[in-house]
Amino acid sequence: MTAPLTPAGSPPPGDLLARYRAGDLRALARAVTLAEAGLPGARPLLRAARERTARQGGRAVVLGVTGSPGSGKSTLTDALIATLRARGQRVAVLAVDPSSPYSGGAILGDRIRMLRHHADSGVFVRSLASRGALGGLSARTMSVLALLEGAGFDWVILETVGVGQSEVDVAAACDHTLLVLTPAGGDGVQAFKAGIMEIADVIAVNKADLPGAERTVRELMAAQGLGAHDEHTWMAPIRRTVAARAEGTDTLIEAVEAHRAHLGEAGLLARREARAEFEVRSLVQERLLRLARERSGDLYARVARGELSADEAADTLLEQS
Repeated sequence: MTAPLTPAGSPPPGDLLARYRAGDLRALARAVTLAEAGLPGARPLLRAARERTARQGGRAVVLGVTGSPGSGKSTLTDALIATLRARGQRVAVLAVDPSSPYSGGAILGDRIRMLRHHADSGVFVRSLASRGALGGLSARTMSVLALLEGAGFDWVILETVGVGQSEVDVAAACDHTLLVLTPAGGDGVQAFKAGIMEIADVIAVNKADLPGAERTVRELMAAQGLGAHDEHTWMAPIRRTVAARAEGTDTLIEAVEAHRAHLGEAGLLARREARAEFEVRSLVQERLLRLARERSGDLYARVARGELSADEAADTLLEQS
């Protein structure tokens, strides 16, 4: 886990780019800081990251870890890091933490839980504040994800903020989605209600040593059978884990690798194209919202007074942009 460089110690852009390409983790940390802030200095670094990813054919396994708060996502991610490192794999983790939509402040708890890996040069952990993003991902997550993928890691894990039913953006951001649920907490029922089952490629029933684990597994299997499917449909494998004791992580990794084989080269390419669409669309939305804030003037007050309809105000802002 590497701290970003301070502004006073920032290297010249050309040197930073060369160091990033050489795999320098401090340069990667600085690149992530630039990307998260949306600064122009990040653009050559992002271009280099995408070029390298394209040359390597998307070698890194990009795994999204999602689920409701308290399901043990961070503890499970920490256990996955240990298992992957034991296999000689280099791992990057991007953990999106909840933050205030007003101050932007956040308690970066995911980073605290993974401190045991801080001295391991084969592990890079970075936290981002969600900035109130309802989809579980902050606006700049995709750029940071691209930098990590282009840095030569074998696995890149994106752990989302944990906001329940609205947390489906992760499926558009990653090659594979791991849904983490817990027994006896109503998580299975919530997954059915939210439709989050539809985005899961692998399901972990975490804290499987608690009562109700077998029932949760049966409910999940039954729910999968209710959806439209044929012999070509991928049915998300359900694996029992006890993250606190690192139990079940090997079977989770094997399930992700099986899904990767199922997708094949064409399937992975299709997912990466969908990821690019999601990223571009997110940036367009961000820029339009910024323009709306800058040019709104008294439009909102006029809507409140009944002088304009909301549609008319929206048309005015779009014409100005």
